[in-house]
Amino acid sequence: MATQAYSLPSDISPTTVANTRSLLRIVALALISAAAISSRLFAVVNFESIIHEFDPWFNYRATRVLASKGFYAFWNWFDPTAWYPLGRVVGGTIYPGLMATSGVIYNILHALHLPVDIRNVCVLLAPAFSALTAWSTYMFTREMKDESAGLLAAAFIGIVPGYISRSVAGSYDNEAIAIFLLMFTFFCWIKALKTGSAFFGTLAALFYFYMVAAWGGYAFITNMIPLHSLALILMGRFSSRLYVAYSSWYAVGTLASMQVPFVGFQPVRTSEHMAALGVFGLLQIIAFAELVRSHVSSKHFQTLLYASVIALGVLGALAIVGLTYKGWIAPWTGRFYSLWDTGYAKKYIPIIASVSEHQPTAWPAFFMDLQFLVFLFPAGVVMCFSKLRDEHIFVIIYAVVASYFAGVMVRLMLTLTPVVCVASAIAFSSLLDTFLDPTEPEVAEEEEESEATAPTDPKKAKKAPQPASTSPLGGVLSKFTAGKEGKPHGIFGLNTRAAVLLNALGMLVFFVLHCTWVTANAYSSPSVVLASTNPDGSQHIIDDFREAYYWLRQNTPEDAVVMSWWDYGYQIAGMADRPTLVDNNTWNNTHIATVGKAMSSSEEVAYPILRKHDVDYVLIIFGGLLGYSGDDINKFLWMVRIAQGVWPDEIQEPNYFTKQGEYRVDEMASPTMKNSLMYKMSYYRFAELFGGNQPVDRVRGQQVPKTGPTLDYLEEAFTSENWIVRIYQVKKEDLLGRDLKTANLFEQVAPSEMSWLRRQFAVLVALSATVWALNSPPPGAIVVGSGGQYPTLNVALADTSSSVFFIEAGTYTEQVHISRANLKIYGQTDNPGSYSGNTVTITGDLPASIAGSNDASGTVQVHAENVSLYNLNIANTYGDPVEQSQAIALSVQAGQFGGYGLMLTGFQ
Repeated sequence: MATQAYSLPSDISPTTVANTRSLLRIVALALISAAAISSRLFAVVNFESIIHEFDPWFNYRATRVLASKGFYAFWNWFDPTAWYPLGRVVGGTIYPGLMATSGVIYNILHALHLPVDIRNVCVLLAPAFSALTAWSTYMFTREMKDESAGLLAAAFIGIVPGYISRSVAGSYDNEAIAIFLLMFTFFCWIKALKTGSAFFGTLAALFYFYMVAAWGGYAFITNMIPLHSLALILMGRFSSRLYVAYSSWYAVGTLASMQVPFVGFQPVRTSEHMAALGVFGLLQIIAFAELVRSHVSSKHFQTLLYASVIALGVLGALAIVGLTYKGWIAPWTGRFYSLWDTGYAKKYIPIIASVSEHQPTAWPAFFMDLQFLVFLFPAGVVMCFSKLRDEHIFVIIYAVVASYFAGVMVRLMLTLTPVVCVASAIAFSSLLDTFLDPTEPEVAEEEEESEATAPTDPKKAKKAPQPASTSPLGGVLSKFTAGKEGKPHGIFGLNTRAAVLLNALGMLVFFVLHCTWVTANAYSSPSVVLASTNPDGSQHIIDDFREAYYWLRQNTPEDAVVMSWWDYGYQIAGMADRPTLVDNNTWNNTHIATVGKAMSSSEEVAYPILRKHDVDYVLIIFGGLLGYSGDDINKFLWMVRIAQGVWPDEIQEPNYFTKQGEYRVDEMASPTMKNSLMYKMSYYRFAELFGGNQPVDRVRGQQVPKTGPTLDYLEEAFTSENWIVRIYQVKKEDLLGRDLKTANLFEQVAPSEMSWLRRQFAVLVALSATVWALNSPPPGAIVVGSGGQYPTLNVALADTSSSVFFIEAGTYTEQVHISRANLKIYGQTDNPGSYSGNTVTITGDLPASIAGSNDASGTVQVHAENVSLYNLNIANTYGDPVEQSQAIALSVQAGQFGGYGLMLTGFQ
C-alpha cells in the first residue's frame, strides 16, 4: 500500500476543492497583473509621466493628431515638416494599430466623463497591456500543460526584464501591444488546432490582423504558423483539425491584413509571405487527395494520386520561384538577409547596421534579461518531447527559431522571452508537482526480505518489473535511472522535498529581486532625461535634451529647418515642433546619406549642402564633457559609412582613421577628421571649459588640442547646461559676395565699435589676408595647373569632391562649360582688387556662326546658379566674324552669378 509523506485533509468535497482552486487562480492572476503593471511604473515614480526613447515620440505625435482631429484626418495626414522638403504621407507609411488603440481608449474614457490627457493614455498603455500579456501567456501555457504551469508562466512574463525592457511606462512603441497580440494569436491557433474549430481559427485571424496593423514583427506569426503546419504534415500528423484551423486562419487573416495600407498586397507579392501561401496550397492538395482516397479503393489509382499530389506541389514551388525571378513577387529584403548573415547589413545596408538594437546579442544580455529562466528554458523544451502532442511541437519550433533570431539581433530578445517563460514554467511546474506530491513509492515487505536473502550473482538474480512512474518528472527521470531496474522511483520522506522546495523558493525570490533591480535601474530611465547620483546619494537630473528642444521651440521661427542625425528627428518634431531633414523612419537612404556627407565633410563642402536644403540650424549631441557615451562622435563612423555608400569617391572611411588605423580625436587625429563639420561643431570652444589646462574628452578618454577648431560658415546658437546638446545656426551668404571665411576674418578684426582709422587698418589687414589666400590655394580647393591635380579646368570640373577651384598662373586654351551650382573659381593673382594683376587666362576662338548660337561660342559658359569667378582673363580671340555673328568670351545663362576682377575679351 502506498504511503504518504504528509497527510492531506480528506473530508473536503471535490466541489469545494474545485471552487477554491478557481478562486485562487483568479486571485493569483489579479496579483500577477498588479505586479506586472506596478513594476513598470518606476519611470513615472522616479522621473515623471513622459514619453521615452525616439520612435515613441512620433507615435505620440501621431496619436495627438488622431485624438484631436479624428481618425480620418489622421488617416489622410500629410506631414510637411518631416523629411524636408519631401514631407511624409503618414497614414500610408505607418502601422496604425497602436495609435488606434490609444484613440479608442481615450474616447471611451471621455465618454465616461474621465478627462484623461492623451499623453497619460500613451504613457500607461504598455503597463496596462502587460497585464493582458500575462493573461494570454497563462491561457497559452495551460494548453501545453495545466493551470499551475500557466500561472507560473504568467508570473514570469509579468516581471521578466526581457519583456519589461520594451513595455515600461512611457515606452509608447508598437511592441507595447504587440506581445499580447502575439501570445493571444498563438493561443487561438493552438486552440483551433486542438479542437478543429473554425471559430478559433477565425479569432486567430482577427488578432493576426490586429497584429499586422500594430507591428512589423507580424511576419514572425506569418511564418511560425506555416512552419508548424508543415512540420505536422511531414510528421504524418495531417488531420481535418489542422486543415480547418489553418485554412480559416490564412484565408481570413490574409484578406484582413491587406486592408492595412502600409501592407497592401505584400501578403501575395513578397517572398516573406510565400511560405504561408505555399503551405495553404499544400494543405488543399493533401485534403483533396485524402478525400479522393477515402472514396476510391484501387491501389494503382492511389499511387497515381500521390504522384499527382507531389507533382502539383513541385509545380507550385517552381511557380513561386518563377514569379520571383520575373519580379512579380518581390525578393527577400535586406533585413531578412541580415538575419542569416550578421555581416550583410554592415557591408550593404549600413543604415540597418547602425541601429544598436540590430546588433548581435551579447551573452551577458541573456542572463540580464532572463536570469534563472536561461537554464530552466532548455529543460522545459526537453519535457515537451516526452508527450510530443501537436501543441508541444509548436513550442519546440518556436523555441529553436526564436533562440536563433535572438542571438543574431538583440531586439528579437523580445520574441524569445514569451517562449522562454512558457517552457520554464513547464519545467518548474513539473518540478513542483513532483516534490509536492505526498505519495511515496511502494516498497513491498516480501520484496525487502527477498532482496536481503537474494544471491549476489547478477546472472541468477531475477529482475523485477519496473513500476510505472506517475509523476511529471517520472518519464524523464526513468531515462537516467534505467539501469537500476527492479527498484522503485520516487521521492521518500519530507527532508528531500523540503530541500528541493526551499531551493526552488530561493530561486524565485532571487528572480524577483533581480527583475526588480534591473527594471528600476536599467530599463526605467527615459532617454530624454538622464540621471546621476550626487556625492550625498541624492539623484541629480540632467535635462539637457528637453532644455535644448524648448529653446528651439521658443527662439526659432516655426518654419526653421533643423538638421541633425536621424536618431533625433522624431524628438525634434515632437518636442521642438520644427521641420527636420531626416528622422527615425529611415525610408530614404539617400537623404540620410546627404546628412552624413554634410557632417563628415569640411565646412566648405558642407555649406552648399546646407544652403541647398534650406537648413537654418544644425543640432548635434556631444558627451565629451559629461561622459555621455551615446553622442554623435561615437556614431560618426556610421555617418561616414552611410555617406560613403552613396558617394564612395568623396567620402572614404579610412581617411578618418590615423595611419595606424586608430579612431582618435586628439592631436593625432587625421586631418580629414579634424576638418570635418562634426568634429568642429563638437569641440568648438571646448578647451575654454578647462581654463588653460589640458582639455580631456571623458567619453573617448583622449586629450584634445588646447587650440580648438574655428567655424566660418556656422555660428554657435545654443549649448545646453551640460554641453550634451549643441545647436549651430547656418550663416547666410555674404551681402558683399565675399567668401564667408574672408568675411569672418574681417568681422573678427573689425567689430562695429572700432574707430574709422582702425576700420581702415582692418580693411588693409583683410585685403592682405585675401591676397595671401588668392596667391595660394584655399583650404580644400581643387588645384588646376602644372602643379595641381588637373591640367585644365574642364577636366577638373568633373571632380565633385569640392566646390572651390584654384587655377595656377598660365594660359589655358579650352572651352569651359559650368553646369554645377555653388562653385567658386579663383585665378592666381597678387592683386585681387583689380584685374590688372591677373595671371590666369582662359582662351578660345569659336564664333557663333560655327558654334550654332551665341551661348555656344562662349569660351566660358555658365549654366548653373551661384557661380562666382575671381581674377580671370577670359578671351575669345576669333576676332570680327565675317558673317553677322558674335564671338563671346563669357556667357551666363543662370541667375545669381558673380564676377570679380575679370577681364573679358571678345566680339559683340
